[in-house]
Amino acid sequence: MDLNNLTTVDEFILIGLSDLPEVRYPLFAVFALIYQITLVGNGGILLAVGTEKKLRTPMYYFLANLSLLDIFCPSATVPKMLENLLTEKQSISFIGCALQLYFLVAMAGTEVFLLAVMAYDRYVAICFPLRYTLIMSKGRCAQLTAGTWAAGLLNSLLHTVFTFRLSFCKFNRINQYYCDIPPVVAISCSSTYVAEMVILVAGCVLGVPAFLITFISYIYIISTILKIQSAEGKRKAFSTCTSHLLVVFLFYGTTIFTYIRPPSSQHSPERDRLISMLYGVITPMLNPMIYSLRNAEVKGALRKVLCHKTCLKLT
Repeated sequence: MDLNNLTTVDEFILIGLSDLPEVRYPLFAVFALIYQITLVGNGGILLAVGTEKKLRTPMYYFLANLSLLDIFCPSATVPKMLENLLTEKQSISFIGCALQLYFLVAMAGTEVFLLAVMAYDRYVAICFPLRYTLIMSKGRCAQLTAGTWAAGLLNSLLHTVFTFRLSFCKFNRINQYYCDIPPVVAISCSSTYVAEMVILVAGCVLGVPAFLITFISYIYIISTILKIQSAEGKRKAFSTCTSHLLVVFLFYGTTIFTYIRPPSSQHSPERDRLISMLYGVITPMLNPMIYSLRNAEVKGALRKVLCHKTCLKLT
């Protein structure tokens, strides 16, 4: 193929919300509110973990990283979506689209690995409580966290390069409200075989092992909890991992429908947009609520911080 024809567009048109012009202002208000709640909720988790000494444990260290991801993920898409709703331009530059896709996929990939690390942390805490501090040392936690971020960023770089090596000719209308791999690959006018194979291979090599670590960890966790004799002991053990399990179901439930299928397969654009909305906008807002509402230590730390600031203002 002629290299001059590999990319002949300098911008893309995001048409995911263009069929709802009569409600663009209400949509702007709703998404702006959700985004603010997301920032405040996840910021509150970071504030609680950073200020409360009792929360400086591996579990909350990983939770703080999850909150960072839940801030970065919608920040890659929602501001541009709000701008397009307000101006009705619906456009994004070629470089802007590539950057948006890169950061979105990077955050998604990092979260896959981080959820696996969090599941392993709960496995060690419940199945090997006496060796927990030895196994999950500060150095080990730092290494695991650095590994999850590095793997997520490198994985996204691979996908971004192969996605934007495609030829788009004059087809620049993306049937989504942000740039993501499936809708971008779907409008290519060149062969998408390599890009689709990269998704499949990366999913098998990186995604499947991370999922298996999470799944197997919870098999051992549940098996160990069921062997506990006292009902109170079972309740306490389950309470330490219930929030994480809910987050895992939310995350995998949406990402499987988004990525685990060939981009060229038959599917409903409306359904894809709804699932993407759940994954990219709603889930990052719900995660801090799940952890704060079900975790007495987090709620206590937040109350202490808020009370301290209120007292300072009154004095």
